[in-house]
Amino acid sequence: MPAHLIAEGLVTTARVERRAVDVTVPLTGEVRFDERRVGHVSPLVEGVVSAVHVKLGDRVRRGQPLVTLDCAAVGEAQAEYLAARGLLELARRNFERVSSLREEAIAAEKEFLLAKQEHEAAEIRAAGALAGLARYGVSAADARALAEGDVRGRLTLRAPQDGAVLAMHAVPGELAGTDAPLLTIGDRATVWVWADLYEGDLAAVSRAQANSELAAAVAVGAYPGEEFPGVVDLVSPSMEESSRTVKVRVAVPNPDGRLLAGMFADVTIFLPGAATAPAVPSAAVLSDEGREFVFVHHHDDYYVRRPVVTGRAAAGWVEVLSGLSPAQTVATEGAFLLKSDVLRAKMGAGCAD
Repeated sequence: MPAHLIAEGLVTTARVERRAVDVTVPLTGEVRFDERRVGHVSPLVEGVVSAVHVKLGDRVRRGQPLVTLDCAAVGEAQAEYLAARGLLELARRNFERVSSLREEAIAAEKEFLLAKQEHEAAEIRAAGALAGLARYGVSAADARALAEGDVRGRLTLRAPQDGAVLAMHAVPGELAGTDAPLLTIGDRATVWVWADLYEGDLAAVSRAQANSELAAAVAVGAYPGEEFPGVVDLVSPSMEESSRTVKVRVAVPNPDGRLLAGMFADVTIFLPGAATAPAVPSAAVLSDEGREFVFVHHHDDYYVRRPVVTGRAAAGWVEVLSGLSPAQTVATEGAFLLKSDVLRAKMGAGCAD
């Protein structure tokens, strides 16, 4: 059949080639956040949520206010810091005055040393008060911005990094403890899928991962028939006694954010096999009325439909058990357009319009 679609660049081609047949290991797992790309925000002291400044899904910048809490302990620490800062200012002025008088030979050495000692002691007290605020999560900038009358025991939690609000449990009026995050900030450009590997498959997977990067495919119920490619980047060094399984972590690119934390997933790990077999890209294999076929190059821009029997599929390639010979050229990406041309020819132009 004429393949004008190939001439127009709408369909690509590939040669049948012998490839190592991967051994597949099926697992089940769960999608989770990539912990390297997220930050969990929780208070360092107990308080009551007084205001929430962002919504779930909002984009935030590092340092942006997220939640404000009312904390009695923070109020006491703020008061201590303001008092220490006030004493430091008085000690500084007195030290400057006595230093000036000493240069004019008016103040005694003892008076100068006493003023210097008081100034240094005030500096130490102010630094300690500032450190006390920092232990509660008050930044140095927020502490220095305090003024008399501002001591309200307010603590502002800020974004630890740029990203989006991925999870939020902050509700005004509720008590916020130190044991659970109020928000999670980050991105989902990459997610982790944690899967359970049974003890019987551990040796083969560990050995293969030590020699090369293992490819994997992830499928979730939300997108039937679709697979998300990933890479095994960790095999846990410990086994869970209750289930006798080992956790395997698969890093999966998720630029469009379709994979959500908490989704259950079917995971396939591909182990390199020793045997080789003819194979074609998975996009080349089509089906019609339950029978599989490919489009094989005949001559010039002509391709013919050829029935095939396929075997195992892995990492974007399909094993061909019969119907093709090595080095033959087949249509791959966009081959379905050729199939549409065939159907139109079978139905007639009037039916296809």
